[in-house]
Amino acid sequence: MMQRNHRKELVGVVTSNTGSKSVKVTVDYKIPHPLYGKEIKRKTTVHAHDAENACEIGNKVRIVSTRPMSKLKRWRIVDVLK
Repeated sequence: MMQRNHRKELVGVVTSNTGSKSVKVTVDYKIPHPLYGKEIKRKTTVHAHDAENACEIGNKVRIVSTRPMSKLKRWRIVDVLK
């Protein structure tokens, strides 16, 4: 059987939990400027599946990519870090 070790993992902060079993997670990352090399802050917001409704706004969570669960949800919560 094929292993699922190729899944992407991200760490972000929960910014919204208004839906049932759904949360919005903001992930911050840095990229170097193509010409000058200075690191630039960027962020992206992803929709994630929270099976136990355990997340509150402001929690730091680890998410992994998964199969599409709805129109926007492609990630699921693995654990709550803080």
